[in-house]
Amino acid sequence: MNYDNFFFPANDLVTSRQFYQDTLGLVVKFDFSERGMLAFKVGNEEAALILKDKNKFPEAKPTVWIEVEDVHEAYARFQPKGVNFLSAPFRIPTGWAVEFTDPAGNVLGFTDYRKTDEQP
Repeated sequence: MNYDNFFFPANDLVTSRQFYQDTLGLVVKFDFSERGMLAFKVGNEEAALILKDKNKFPEAKPTVWIEVEDVHEAYARFQPKGVNFLSAPFRIPTGWAVEFTDPAGNVLGFTDYRKTDEQP
């Protein structure tokens, strides 16, 4: 497992962009503002800091995604162990993802880069 991305809710993407880009000096990795997401590179890491517009994602919470080889396999392995998954695995542009909470209510997720539409 590796870190994949870190998500933070943003009340105003324009103001948040100014903070992360102009104040902190981070470089935009991708800008999907029209879809409610804006990502910043942090150093030379592949993992990005992604802002989620609360106008488009009102339930957004700080979230850490962990890269796994196969989201469906991880879902099948951890569900019987009592992991509180928030949904079944879902398709994202780069592969598959699924989110869950820890005992304190923190949100985490698994993601993979399997671009196939096939599910096990």
